[in-house]
Amino acid sequence: MLRRKAAIATFLAAASVAAGTVVAVLGDATVASAATATFTPVADTYVDNSVTTTNYGTSAQLGVDNSPVKRMFLRFTVSGVTGTVTGAKLRVHTDDVSGAESPSGGTYKAMSNTTWSETGVTWADQPAIDGATLGSVGSVVRNAWYEVDVTSYVKGNGTFSIGVTSSSSDGADFDSRESGSTAPQLVITTGTTSTPTPTPTPTSGDPVLVGAGDIANSGSGDTATAALLDGIPGTVFTAGDDAYDNGSTADFNNYYAPTWGRHKARTRPVAGNHEYNTSGASGYFGYFGSSAGEPGKGYYSYNLGNWHIVALNSNCSSIGGCNAGSAQEQWLRSDLAANTRPCTLAIWHHPRFTSGSNHAPTTSVGPLVQALYDNNAEVIVTGHNHQYERFAPMNPSGQLDNTRGIRHFVVGTGGAGMYNFGTIQPNSEVRNNNTFGVLKFTLHSNSYTWQFVPQSGKTFTDGGTNSCH
Repeated sequence: MLRRKAAIATFLAAASVAAGTVVAVLGDATVASAATATFTPVADTYVDNSVTTTNYGTSAQLGVDNSPVKRMFLRFTVSGVTGTVTGAKLRVHTDDVSGAESPSGGTYKAMSNTTWSETGVTWADQPAIDGATLGSVGSVVRNAWYEVDVTSYVKGNGTFSIGVTSSSSDGADFDSRESGSTAPQLVITTGTTSTPTPTPTPTSGDPVLVGAGDIANSGSGDTATAALLDGIPGTVFTAGDDAYDNGSTADFNNYYAPTWGRHKARTRPVAGNHEYNTSGASGYFGYFGSSAGEPGKGYYSYNLGNWHIVALNSNCSSIGGCNAGSAQEQWLRSDLAANTRPCTLAIWHHPRFTSGSNHAPTTSVGPLVQALYDNNAEVIVTGHNHQYERFAPMNPSGQLDNTRGIRHFVVGTGGAGMYNFGTIQPNSEVRNNNTFGVLKFTLHSNSYTWQFVPQSGKTFTDGGTNSCH
């Protein structure tokens, strides 16, 4: 339901810790929170110039082509929207047949005719596609979602018609409203028109690492966080559970690809437990390819400026364990010993320390934490619990350690529904579970700055700076 929220009190907490200065906003002060509503078509069909009198209004498939010429028509009725529309996305899903694959998903245009009959339209009697061009879809593959921004056309309640044409003789097929869960969608975002404070590009040229975990499902949270990534340069990380519910190829195509997938070329992922709902996490490794590390392992490392980044696999039982002496733990110690960078950050899915009520702290990753501590690592980033939490620097036993301690973050805020907090763990400094967002690190030569960037319409944030050990 779309609704405005009453303003609630906020306060700023500024604290000095031995390793750096921290500033955090611990409340949500938005007057009109951003919200989304999803509408399915009240009518959709297509026409085909090779069969000029045939109506396809009850077909489960929609076609767009240039040989024979096929044109697709969609009509939506938007109602119940209050507040300012700040975004409108048309989502269409390709059919799971060979004909769905095409070098062109079509050109999408507004239409003035909003009263055409789904069961009456034929090639010989079709409405004109006579409005402004809204966008286009490039190459498509079967069984995947694609998005077109139609904000310039859909500005509030009303009836809207969209026509689709193609200049390609290799046509695409999409699912119609008769197909059920893969019917076209019009996703409306409404609420405050304000946006988060822009994230400046580092003037020093220091590398940026940005991302979150627990990302893409049938909701709209991942759309909001992917929009944040659009304005933040640098390397994108994932902290696992990238595509719900099973990390299958279809889940990645249907949910991850239309949002975070547009940043795939600059993404370095890690796997979560949902990826392993598909045997061997084959959907995950197939989607990300070599960027995900070697299948069967899923751990790897790379360098960003003066920083060494380690991506680990906390699905311990699926890769032979995380215990001392396991293949991954031995690899990690060898990798850290060979590292010549002065600063180290590690990313995996299951948190060693968390105050979330849904998932308890994961003790099995303790040997990985110990190896990182022994090699003077600075930061560990995880997900799994769908919330944001920041801990003070700690030793592997969870005791405050401002000299050599590792700062832990839980950032399961990529888009999946939020979880509650339970027992608050020692040294937990900042928590939030009502704001999707991404965690941005600016990696300086001997220090780092972190900033939690919230979804549009929210004001919770968290930021600070620490030196490297």
